[in-house]
Amino acid sequence: MIKDKLIQQIVAKQSYLCVGLDSDIEKLPAGMPKTAQGVTDFNKAIIDATAAHCVSYKINTAFYESLGVKGWQAMEDTLAHIPSTHFTIADAKRGDIGNTSAQYAKTFFEVLPFDAITVAPYMGKDSIEPFLAFSNKCTIVLGLTSNLGSQNFEQQKLESGQFLYESVLEQVASWGTADQIMFVVGATKAKEFESIRKIIPAHFILVPGVGAQGGSLAEVTKYGKNKEVGLLVNASRAIIFASNGNDFAQKAAIAAQDYAQEMKALLI
Repeated sequence: MIKDKLIQQIVAKQSYLCVGLDSDIEKLPAGMPKTAQGVTDFNKAIIDATAAHCVSYKINTAFYESLGVKGWQAMEDTLAHIPSTHFTIADAKRGDIGNTSAQYAKTFFEVLPFDAITVAPYMGKDSIEPFLAFSNKCTIVLGLTSNLGSQNFEQQKLESGQFLYESVLEQVASWGTADQIMFVVGATKAKEFESIRKIIPAHFILVPGVGAQGGSLAEVTKYGKNKEVGLLVNASRAIIFASNGNDFAQKAAIAAQDYAQEMKALLI
């Protein structure tokens, strides 16, 4: 199973770091062309520099789709450069009526052979099922996000006494297995992890928001770790844009190594 590959990497490296390739063309280091090919070359250098310290890469598709057909080629070339040992995520946040979701799933599981995709759950079960139909793939469902707007819907109280996001976690978890489904929970919500783990004790959680967004890795690990670690902590800007100079790859490697070393210490 794809989850086993992820667990093996975490155990071997004592790291649960995911490097986010949110490769904004306007933020490419000085001297690199602000083109789709420049994004590809930048990504390849980042991957080569950080692969030893992380277990996963997350490609935020918006930064590639915005470049048109050449951006899609950059995304495909980037994905092909990621070592097969690493867990790959299309951060696409898809989710629509069944026949549309089926096409999204085909796009990101077959045409672009990612291991996982992020999806939005608010259209319900029939919008998620087409992703779950693919074997040896993982569907990562938005749970509790770090953005201010999470208060608008996710953190609204239901008549049952649950928060809406808690109902989402509970229901979605019943639609498949912990091998098929992961959830997104933002790092700035670290203390909520304790109650979240009571709802989804066995599922992996993708955790954005550590680093540039100010989430605490120590708190996320304390409240969110399960017996398989069960966490995939994403850092994007803090790693890939650690330097704007010719040393960007070396500085990215140092930043990734720092995260990995902190993670190793937290797992002891």
